[in-house]
Amino acid sequence: RSCKRQRISLISSHKSKPYRALHMSPQCSLPAKCLPSRQLAGKHRLAGTKLNVTRAHAARSAITNTSKAVASQVADETSTSSAIFNSKSVAAVILGGGAGTRLYPLTKSRAKPAVPIGGAYRLIDVPMSNCLNSGISKMYILTQFNSVSLNRHLARTYNFGNGIMYGGSGFVEVLAATQTPGLGGKEWFQGTADAVRQYSWLFEDIKNKDVQDIVILSGDHLYRMDYMAFVAKHREVNADITIGCLPVDEERASDFGLMKIENTGRITEFAEKPKGPALTAMAVDTSILGLSEDEAKASPYIASMGIYVFKKSALLNFLNFEYPKDNDFGGEIIPKAAADGHHVQAYLFTDYWEDIGTIKSFFEANLALAKNPPQFEFYDARAPIYTSPRFLPPAKVEKCHVKDAIISHGCSLADCSVEDAIIGLRSQIGRGCKIMHAMIIGADFYETDEQKAAIVEAGGVPVGIGEGCTISNAIIDKNARIGKNCIISNAAGVEELEDEENGVYIRSGIVTILRNATIPDGTII
Repeated sequence: RSCKRQRISLISSHKSKPYRALHMSPQCSLPAKCLPSRQLAGKHRLAGTKLNVTRAHAARSAITNTSKAVASQVADETSTSSAIFNSKSVAAVILGGGAGTRLYPLTKSRAKPAVPIGGAYRLIDVPMSNCLNSGISKMYILTQFNSVSLNRHLARTYNFGNGIMYGGSGFVEVLAATQTPGLGGKEWFQGTADAVRQYSWLFEDIKNKDVQDIVILSGDHLYRMDYMAFVAKHREVNADITIGCLPVDEERASDFGLMKIENTGRITEFAEKPKGPALTAMAVDTSILGLSEDEAKASPYIASMGIYVFKKSALLNFLNFEYPKDNDFGGEIIPKAAADGHHVQAYLFTDYWEDIGTIKSFFEANLALAKNPPQFEFYDARAPIYTSPRFLPPAKVEKCHVKDAIISHGCSLADCSVEDAIIGLRSQIGRGCKIMHAMIIGADFYETDEQKAAIVEAGGVPVGIGEGCTISNAIIDKNARIGKNCIISNAAGVEELEDEENGVYIRSGIVTILRNATIPDGTII
């Protein structure tokens, strides 16, 4: 009788015992065995009444609802466990690429994966985010050329700390090119396979003891993909190598590694970027991939996406024993492995994918992001593309005409027209400007009104696009200073031009204003 009334949970949440209902008294929240006999007798007098039925129904409902909550919690825990297992059994290697000559001058002072895209992202964010969304948290990034800005971006964006969020095993490590003893003496990375070979000892390290498969990725592609579905297919057929592939037309085929496959998807022949008769010889009936008859006629080639899954043991064997002198995956190791009878499998990818390898493809892929509807979106709640948090204010748009454009945070636009364009971080667009079919990459910093006035007084040009400018068919790189009343459109249709001294470069008819370049007032390009 002296016992205090306390609420006792209907469901025991103690993890060491099964979930169970406690016998409760109608008058008290304590278990019936704790009640005086008079109250217990009162409880039995209510048996069979509506009140008792209601209480019993409430108890059953509580148990049902709690069971659903428990089931949901178990499902979440299972999903988390699966993600942790994935991170332990799969490692990713992202290749930073070569010198990026086809993307020059955007790669003049930055690595190819560090090139900005979509107004607020960098190319490296795509494979990094795909890995995270796939549950892969062991990532190596191999770099060699102009890697300072790439390393800075990775350190700011993908810092896992001690890896607790991935079961203590997640990490992102940048592996810079170093001179290592090789067959030709001390050498830098000689190719994609050689880059992985020089760091292959890491895969035998104790922290990678659970790794079964290694995903090799490129840092200059735009796509969204579940890599674990890729790995699952690789494991299902017990392949040594699995290659991501897609059907392409004849116009683009010579830019890719091409393959022939059996009905099972096993690759029987592989040719890296064939030309002429060698290209024609690689044509196949792509209806085997599930394409319709018309689609198969339009795209008679099976192209490699440049992404691979290797069985770890097979990769180490290929790099260090079977093919120790071969330095490229697509041009040497994969064709030889297929010819030598190793199991090389194709994995069909049918969603959007773009190789951002040239100025033209980079420009067109960016502007396509602003179309409605776009073929690829960074806005996807299920599989977001991550990037560095910058804590910038929202874009400020004053009396502007905007159509089919992406305007990033931190921008300021006043009384101007923007169509079919990407306006990047911190961009300043002056009054009376017309921006059409163009990409403004943005700036790394702001200038105050006092600083701008001092620059103008000294005969200089502030960062951004000055008043009255017309810009079309152009890429304006970071921190460029475009004076007032300039016209940048390549109206003359020049295909190629190199004028780095004045900050201008034209490739495939697209004008690029170099990073930190200054274009004086009234300039016409």
